[in-house]
Amino acid sequence: MSTTPVVPPAPAGSATVDPFILTDDAAGLLDFLVDVFGAIEVPEARTTDTDGLILHSELRIGDSTLMIADRKPGWPYTPAFVRVYVDDPAATLKRAAARGARIVTEPTDFWGDVLSRFADPFGHLWWVYKHNPDNASWDEGSADGTGEGDWGQADSDAGEQSWESFATPELTAVHSSLMEAMASLKDPRTR
Repeated sequence: MSTTPVVPPAPAGSATVDPFILTDDAAGLLDFLVDVFGAIEVPEARTTDTDGLILHSELRIGDSTLMIADRKPGWPYTPAFVRVYVDDPAATLKRAAARGARIVTEPTDFWGDVLSRFADPFGHLWWVYKHNPDNASWDEGSADGTGEGDWGQADSDAGEQSWESFATPELTAVHSSLMEAMASLKDPRTR
């Protein structure tokens, strides 16, 4: 069995997986993401439905496409959870906070990279990473990026181990900030 994923053809500007976010105030979220991530809207993609709500729009962030539409009345709240790689997580969080986002996780060393999170004013949670290709990978190293540790690998008799068996203060902070953020996500229509 091959460990190399098959990459099916996709249109120019699309990846194999392109997230689709349903949100209240799609136009506001589009503006927010342009400001925070330097996203570029694909103007010809914006389609408005007969009720005036955005039925489809597309943003390009780096080499990825993100589709966004308005949530129709009566549709359930479906928060989005999106991971984005950036060059400067602290600056990204600063821009997000200036636009009304709540910082969930300050930039933290995490498995050789830097992880941070924010909750946007539209009810979605964003994982903001900076990848450091010179640090440890998932196959080597530890959660604090030191390259030491066993990543919680279980021995053959013990089965799966809890993440707490190899937790560092950084990993514990990342975990607890996620638990708090998830508990605080609320439908924007009922706030």
